[in-house]
Amino acid sequence: MAESSSLHHQLAELFPGKIICLSGPPGVGKTSIGRSMARALNRRFYRFSVGGLADVAEIKGHRRTYVGAMPGKMVQCLKNVGTANPLVLIDEIDKLGKGHAGDPASALLELLDPEQNANFLDHFLDVPIDLSKVLFVCTANVVEMIPNPLLDRMEVIALAGYITDEKMHIARDYLEKTTREACGIKSEQVEVTDAALLALIENYCREAGVRNLQKQIEKIYRKIALQLVRQGVTNEQSLKVSLQQGAKQLREKSTEEPTQIADDGPGGKKLEDGNSHERATTTTLTESEQAIEVSLHEQPNGTATEESEATSHEHLVEQLEADKVQPTLLSSDGIATTDQPVDSKVNIKTSDVKDVKVDNVIEKVIVDVSNLADFVGKPVFHAERIYDQTPVGVVMGLAWTAMGGSTLYVETALVEQGEGKGALLLTGQLGDVMKESAQIAHTVARAILLQKEPDNPFFADSKLHLHVPAGATPKDGPSAGCTMITSMLSLAMKKHVKKELAMTGEVTLTGRILPIGGVKEKIIAARRSEVKTIIFPSANRRDFDELAANVKEGLEVHFVDDYNQIFELAFGSNSKPQI
Repeated sequence: MAESSSLHHQLAELFPGKIICLSGPPGVGKTSIGRSMARALNRRFYRFSVGGLADVAEIKGHRRTYVGAMPGKMVQCLKNVGTANPLVLIDEIDKLGKGHAGDPASALLELLDPEQNANFLDHFLDVPIDLSKVLFVCTANVVEMIPNPLLDRMEVIALAGYITDEKMHIARDYLEKTTREACGIKSEQVEVTDAALLALIENYCREAGVRNLQKQIEKIYRKIALQLVRQGVTNEQSLKVSLQQGAKQLREKSTEEPTQIADDGPGGKKLEDGNSHERATTTTLTESEQAIEVSLHEQPNGTATEESEATSHEHLVEQLEADKVQPTLLSSDGIATTDQPVDSKVNIKTSDVKDVKVDNVIEKVIVDVSNLADFVGKPVFHAERIYDQTPVGVVMGLAWTAMGGSTLYVETALVEQGEGKGALLLTGQLGDVMKESAQIAHTVARAILLQKEPDNPFFADSKLHLHVPAGATPKDGPSAGCTMITSMLSLAMKKHVKKELAMTGEVTLTGRILPIGGVKEKIIAARRSEVKTIIFPSANRRDFDELAANVKEGLEVHFVDDYNQIFELAFGSNSKPQI
């Protein structure tokens, strides 16, 4: 037992570092995963970006003969982390530059190759450095942009985009919490409903990652913070006005009734009028008002809190209770004293001040679908589904984009008919590959129609116009081949395709269906458009089986090898032609 444990420890120490490449769209958390890996492995973390890097000396260091010479990135890394086995994240490796100072991609070969980096030579130090224990993690958006010799040394892990449910959990559990703390807002002061969050994801943030979702949530909470601050300033001003009005009412009541003070006995002197007492009362109230004004103006504008406002209110009440005006009497020696009984008319009541109630409760801000546009503006995206039932000649396809996936319609219309006028016109800003797919689709559709309806000369005598909305968006790729064939056959036979159907797949001239990429992204787009039935090539079955159960839930997926299978699924035996 002890021998096996020591052997395992020895093997673990001799285990070489691996080069992992995390590829995926922006905002899916590639850099965060690298940082989490370092924390889980208890290794020091170091990150540097090579995007736009065009100088080999940044990696291998400058020779000491140059002015301002510095060691390379790896020597700086080992100097900072202080260990021989850190986790080094090389960011944006697919955006390497190439200039007159050499090819950084070729320099990275020595750095990343496990067979060579045991004796990595930095030009500045000119001493071999052992990098075999370093765990390298690279990130890239497009793997095809990485040079093949460099890509051959990596283990690529593809990170797909997040579905709506995953985005909801990320927003609730992390994005919303961190944004609220950054803005200084308490959880009981704001509520973002699930319906508003779902509308935010579907109508504003359809990209594969969550970076744009984080921006929109931050925008919402910044505006909520501004509302709360404005409410707080208004409450502070209303408190000041109420307190000042209470003091003014006290002063008016005390000056309206001059006090007549009776004879104080044998040794006392009778005041003929209340002028002396009125002056004393006015002086006492004036001092109280000044104290109140000072306490009010000591609060800085815009920084009022509930505690400070409540304290100022209590201070006013205590001040007025302490300053209850006692009747001022003159003793036999002419010195003013307040030791005598108080006439009931001169008791100043502070109930008016105590009854001053200031509504200092800040209303809870609720963000719902109805007021979501007030925080983030008008929706950026609209419903991708244009037709409830697609017309004749229109079929829904599935496409992969940098946003993660989308549905698109392929529309075919008849331009003119006449003997020998068979032709095909293409629009929709299609790329070269997609134009070739349309030509292949036209040929295959003509052959299939000849099999199904030998007496129908539609393609030979009809000029067709095939369009793929939206016209301003560039489109390319071979995966729309089967969709184009179905669109042309729908127009030729005047039959609707099955409702809530979408398809994708490349087609050969013989009608074989070839595999495509971006299965998860296309399924996400289909679910967003409420598609129930999807047609995939049979070779993509393994990609579909690897998906989570919540992604595949509620979908009827068919895998086909030949277009004749798609024909039966799209039109069926009970489909009647439109008259």
